[in-house]
Amino acid sequence: MTSTTGTAVDADRALKARHRSMWASGDYPRLAADLLPELGDLLVGACGVTSGDRVLDVAAGSGNVAIPAARTGASVVACDLTPELFDAGRARAAAEGVELEWREGDAEALPFADDEFDVVLSCVGVMFAPHHQAAADELVRVCRPGGRIGLINWTPEGFIGQMFATMKPYAPPPPPGASPPPLWGRADHVLELLGDRVADVTTERRNLTVDHFDRPEDFRDYFKAVYGPTIPVYKSLVDQPERAAALDAELAELVRSRDRGQGSTVVDWEYLLLTATKKRDTVPSPR
Repeated sequence: MTSTTGTAVDADRALKARHRSMWASGDYPRLAADLLPELGDLLVGACGVTSGDRVLDVAAGSGNVAIPAARTGASVVACDLTPELFDAGRARAAAEGVELEWREGDAEALPFADDEFDVVLSCVGVMFAPHHQAAADELVRVCRPGGRIGLINWTPEGFIGQMFATMKPYAPPPPPGASPPPLWGRADHVLELLGDRVADVTTERRNLTVDHFDRPEDFRDYFKAVYGPTIPVYKSLVDQPERAAALDAELAELVRSRDRGQGSTVVDWEYLLLTATKKRDTVPSPR
């Protein structure tokens, strides 16, 4: 007979394997380079990363935050569930002449000791871990007392949050216990996750202006080909061409409804920037 605990462990492993496969599909390093490069420098600056800091980038992808952090002279570890993304990051780091460590790891069970890092960062990364409280507990656990935690996450009301809302009726149901990623873009949600273990919290909603696409349909087709979370939704509709066409139309219309460009498509993507300091008297969470 299989124990309940064993069943839960197997289910979690299967879930994480699906997540790894999802992010390995498409070409996330291309998307990060095309659309998100400024967010890495912004988060590094907001947290005051400097030479001598020991820094962890959680759900680092191809190093959009980790590489700018390494440029400061900090000692940096880029950790991600999907090591298939590391080759692009290593190539970029080599081209920029910076060194950092690349480490496979689950944001909900980070392979690091308590209080190991001066700064713990994540940019539109940890928000995709399915169990929010477990991920938040890990962010706090590996940060030293007095260390800094910095996060950038898409808001529910912003463009990417609304893209997920548009795809939801067409997507397979989420696994039991999983929470929607854009909740990490609500300050009250993140503060509840971090609880009384942090102080000196700052939150600010900002916009990333994206002008990479000529037409709304170009955005949609790019995300269908490149973005991990979009790809499996369309794969699930491969035998439902009418529903796939309906999703095509809705995604293009979403872009059109947010477009403020003239002659090309310009859309603002809202995100939440949050910084905090881990309290010095925080008791480590049990693992």
